[in-house]
Amino acid sequence: MVSLSYKKNTAFYKMLFTISIPIVIQNLISSSLNLVDNVMIGQLGETLIASTGLANQIFFVMTLILFGGNSGISIYIAQYWGKKETEKIKSVLSLGLIFALFISMLFFILGFFFPSEVLGLMSKDPEVVKYGTQYMQIVSISYMITAISFTFGFSTRSIGHPKLPMTASIISLLINTGLNYVLIFGHLGFEPMGIRGAAIATLIARVVELIIILFGVYRMIPVLSISIKNFFTIDKEIIRKVGKTALPVIFNEGFWSLGMTVYALVYARIGTEAVSAVMITNTVNSIFMVVGFGLGNASSVMLGNTLGAGEIDKAIEYNKRFLALSILCGIFIGLAITFTAPFLVKNLYNLTAESYVVTIHTLKILAFFMLFKFYNTIIVIGTLRSGGDTLYSMLLEISCVWLIGVPLAFIGAFVLKLPVYYVVALVNIEEIAKFFLGLPRLLSNKWAKRLV
Repeated sequence: MVSLSYKKNTAFYKMLFTISIPIVIQNLISSSLNLVDNVMIGQLGETLIASTGLANQIFFVMTLILFGGNSGISIYIAQYWGKKETEKIKSVLSLGLIFALFISMLFFILGFFFPSEVLGLMSKDPEVVKYGTQYMQIVSISYMITAISFTFGFSTRSIGHPKLPMTASIISLLINTGLNYVLIFGHLGFEPMGIRGAAIATLIARVVELIIILFGVYRMIPVLSISIKNFFTIDKEIIRKVGKTALPVIFNEGFWSLGMTVYALVYARIGTEAVSAVMITNTVNSIFMVVGFGLGNASSVMLGNTLGAGEIDKAIEYNKRFLALSILCGIFIGLAITFTAPFLVKNLYNLTAESYVVTIHTLKILAFFMLFKFYNTIIVIGTLRSGGDTLYSMLLEISCVWLIGVPLAFIGAFVLKLPVYYVVALVNIEEIAKFFLGLPRLLSNKWAKRLV
């Protein structure tokens, strides 16, 4: 019995690390790309940090909607892969690309043709709107490019090939960092371009990332090597099945991201200093949350593959392990943020003494809620979605954001007129609510379903 249990544990952790480590590295690199922009632009002052932060809020909303669509798509790709029905994967991927291109085109139109109008809704600071417009118009050209990379990246991870998007992200980060240095500050004979230089560097890096991913897919992963024909031969039954599962995820991420945008709007109305503190906090959060998203994505793939193979009890056992790991990681990461926050902020950003204090307080509040963030990431991304329980997942997230987080944000900022870090604390109460409201569904095991 001991030998059998040991083999099961070894197999679990081997699969976990094989899938999660490349995802963690890729997410770390993607977050580092934002951090590089944030830090380099931060040398130019708080106004430009706020400008890029608000401009990237539109990109943030788009990526979360794409994340929702691709999460729904990847559920089926993972289960078809587990069931060995590889011929249906191309139809599912084609459907995902159609969705991704449609959504990214809408956001491109907003970002390229109406940037000042969009930013004017979030900030009344004319300087923030001016510089944010310069940045957004250039970066918006990359939206459709990013959407294609996103879809192929999700699909490769769902069939156990996470190293390709990881490699593409590493090269993209290096290019972005080098070009930032050259274009923002003016080196190697280039004129200093400031915020425009950061936008151009990001655009070029994302083009290179897509080229690498497409080259790798069409050379090494034939099951994902779709052609034009695949877009016109999508099985109607697949559209119905995937749509039924994916639509709640899309609405989930869409309304959740709108909630995050409302938070950004509230912070912006508190003041530019508040926006700067929150944007720095969000960037640091994204660096540390890569472990959570790595676990969440690994759980989604492993649970999806296991459920697709019809091994329900094994999936339930795997899920318990993922939840235990999320608690341990959440505690560890929370402590790491608490102790490293002063060093990170002092050495990476050019802030006034007052902004420094506000940012440190905001980061420490983030650290306190990290355990809940990790646990909820596994429940939503891994547990509920892997078995297609996307409607409950949607209701859980949307209700916590819009019935708890958003009202508390308005009360804290405009009624109680609290400092931004206390408003952030009130907003994060939604994470505690999500933890307790999701627990009954988790324990019922109703999520553990075979979809294909």
